[in-house]
Amino acid sequence: MKLIPYEIKTGKENMEYDAYLLDYAIKNQISEPIFRLYGWSPACVSLGRNQDDKFIDYKFLSKLKIDVVRRLTGGRALLHDNEITYSYITPVNILKNGENITSSYKEISQILINALKKIGIETDFGSSKRPNTHFDYCMLISTGADLCYQGRKLIGSAQFRKDNYILQHGSILFDYNKELLQKIFKENISTDSIISIKEISPDIKKEDVIELLSNVKHLNPYI
Repeated sequence: MKLIPYEIKTGKENMEYDAYLLDYAIKNQISEPIFRLYGWSPACVSLGRNQDDKFIDYKFLSKLKIDVVRRLTGGRALLHDNEITYSYITPVNILKNGENITSSYKEISQILINALKKIGIETDFGSSKRPNTHFDYCMLISTGADLCYQGRKLIGSAQFRKDNYILQHGSILFDYNKELLQKIFKENISTDSIISIKEISPDIKKEDVIELLSNVKHLNPYI
């Protein structure tokens, strides 16, 4: 497992780096996973690969100095602000069930489950039912690819596949600004739907979570 330590970049730089790492792994036929941790500055809205951006008020975001970028992966939009983001790149064939999309999400996400358990945060997978909603904000929708705490979404993940490699990246919500989210996405942000690490354990610092996830002994999903 190759670990790329936590670093903060712009939204454009972060998405370009994930794409570069995927292409690098494919070109060099890398046989071990790459695990990367990162943050965003300035804050940034990322749109899913094929998501319509009509709901975005670009002038409003520009006034707040919030960037907008489009991801390689699908799904719906996220505000990347007070969070920890991860990406995991792996050959399909080293996973037990890499060809199955849902199973591969669960195998990779087990890394996060194992790590968060160390600080008393027990997570499990969201519903695998297909979402039927107008919501543009990804965290309001819980699927079989996402991790929840007591039924509320904590981590949203998405995948992109290319040449028998998987790029999975996701947002670990450390804290959030409900009013800002409602202004950006123009929809009610229900606290029944989402939760942050700060809400679960107010004494845990972001640096503590980053250090935990950076500890290589937690990076084997089968531990």
